Amino acid sequence: MSGCFFLDHAGEVLLTRNQDALSWKFLDSSDCERRNCLGIRNSENLKTEIKFSDIYAVEFANYGVVHSPKLGIRHAKECRLLKTREMYRFTVHGFQSSTKEPCLWKLATFTFGHTDLQTCQSWMDQLNYSLIKEIERPRHLLVFVHPKSGKGNGSKIWETVSKIFNLAKVNTKVVLTERAGHAFDVMASIQNKELHLYDGIIAVGGDGFFNEILNGYLLSRLKVPLPPSPSDSFNSFQSRGSSSVPESGDAVHETDQKEHFPLLPDSNQEVMNFRAFNGSCEGIEGPDHPFNGERPRFGLIPAGSTDAIVICTTGARDPITSALHIILGRKIFLDAMQVVRWKTASTSTIEPFIRYAASFAGYGFYGDVISESEKYRWMGPKRYDYVGTKVFLKHRSYEAEVMFEEAEAENAKASPHTRSKRWPFRNTTRSEKIPCRAKCSICNSKTEDGKIISTRPNARWCRTRGRFLSIGAAVMSNRNERAPDGLVVDAHLSDGFLHLILIKDCSLPKYLWHLTELAKKGGEPLNFEFVEYHKTRAFTFTSIGEESVWNLDGEIFEAHHLSAQVLRGLIPLFASGPEFRFDYEDDLKKVLDNRPYKYSRRMVILQRWKPIISPSFPSRIPFWIILKDLPLHYWKKELLYSIGNEIGDLKTHELSAMAAKIKVEIDGLKPLTK
Repeated sequence: MSGCFFLDHAGEVLLTRNQDALSWKFLDSSDCERRNCLGIRNSENLKTEIKFSDIYAVEFANYGVVHSPKLGIRHAKECRLLKTREMYRFTVHGFQSSTKEPCLWKLATFTFGHTDLQTCQSWMDQLNYSLIKEIERPRHLLVFVHPKSGKGNGSKIWETVSKIFNLAKVNTKVVLTERAGHAFDVMASIQNKELHLYDGIIAVGGDGFFNEILNGYLLSRLKVPLPPSPSDSFNSFQSRGSSSVPESGDAVHETDQKEHFPLLPDSNQEVMNFRAFNGSCEGIEGPDHPFNGERPRFGLIPAGSTDAIVICTTGARDPITSALHIILGRKIFLDAMQVVRWKTASTSTIEPFIRYAASFAGYGFYGDVISESEKYRWMGPKRYDYVGTKVFLKHRSYEAEVMFEEAEAENAKASPHTRSKRWPFRNTTRSEKIPCRAKCSICNSKTEDGKIISTRPNARWCRTRGRFLSIGAAVMSNRNERAPDGLVVDAHLSDGFLHLILIKDCSLPKYLWHLTELAKKGGEPLNFEFVEYHKTRAFTFTSIGEESVWNLDGEIFEAHHLSAQVLRGLIPLFASGPEFRFDYEDDLKKVLDNRPYKYSRRMVILQRWKPIISPSFPSRIPFWIILKDLPLHYWKKELLYSIGNEIGDLKTHELSAMAAKIKVEIDGLKPLTK
């Protein structure tokens, strides 16, 4: 399907509806300078398109003006076809990635005009039909808005993005929370039949608000075997005739001093009983149970203090970008951490109490910050900087025992690091880091049995005991504005692992160095001898003596005995993962300078991304050519230029004592020899 239209602020185009995209090609044959609606120069035969998956609405714009291109006055007078005129119009709404930040999506509109009303209506019907076929897109959403989240602009943010939802014809039922726990109560009490009427549950707020909604949904619905308790681990350890647990005050820090033992599942888990959050035993419900079928997707529009979940899943802390991910039906899966408090205090009776975390659980420094900051809520997000400084200067450590399931060899931590001679408390070896990106192969790999629980019944467990400044368990990297790489730069969104970080008691300057590394891009916060880092599927915790509190996604959680396990891919989320981007211009230049590349005996052609693709891509390919057997007295700049220009377009050359090289751009559509 194709036809001639006038593109607003661009000119006459040949519009074509392809199988998966809407494309247009400029038709003006005049010699005047041409720009598109973004003000970027176009060549005469340039073809531009927008995929249907990137279009969220098509609307009739009534009869009105179609503007001429944004050119100078002299050029506008010379263009015979591009005079401002009135005609019937329809507008295509989509997005374009930011040039500097590919993860940041900006709204884009393309208005096409035609003199015939029926033609415009026909095209609109066809385009809307193409959008209807995008079956992953939501039609009805339940939206929770936290009006006081972050800087208190939750309502204002929703007011801004709600216009996009209305334009995309997405129906929303909005719940404006009035008190703490309001969203939890709504999600816990809502009937499954009513819940099935919605295609997704959206939170407009921060990570803590998302945690509240998630727990309201999961606690009354998800029934899975609980992770082993600290007492289970201890009994299993002693039943195998191993040495006793170290007495209080004995520190077991180094890897070669840790005790290893396989953990036997207790009888409750052997018969697969499912305990609810109140401690009662229940089984999976009937066929209407929400976890027997398609689970509703969750969405998060950032309005909080850190918004780590949004940054990790979309790559940008931007409400419009998040709204577009939701409207366009993007989908990824997130791991979740099931946290079970067995005892609140050392004198308490054992009473299991469950909570879920989507990003992070922290004890010690992290718990003290969130606990102290409750006194300064009137300060807004700045309270975390103020309280964080106070807690850091107090330099409190807590004695505890941590046990964790050892990962397989290929997933475990690398062999013990060697120490730097200059800085004995730093490590010199560094393992390869693969950050999580959009279409991540690690997250998309499936488990053999497809279960969300991947703990192994006969796995080896390790134990460490001592004084810790902080204990952290990260589900994802937790990138944010204060920690651009996050706590663990290569933590993935859905790989089935927790990232356990134990900061042992150390001097204040050393801890400051660790926090400084955490706060800078490309830092090595885990590269210290007082930092233990382990990938694990489950761990247990027991405090000894003075206690702190846990920080679960920004919420306070008191626990003396605690255990946690990862639930792989539990949370369907409206997101696509962060797009890859270079942090520095020099890095991008180095990659482009080393072209072309080869993978699996095939050539890979790269070009710097631009909103308008060059007409010569991908035919023009840069090659480095080594001139062999060339006599030394011919190693002259003029001769190299002459040879290079005979082969193609010479870009640069290199002359050294050992070799003469030229970089030439060759048209791959033409013969290589002349």
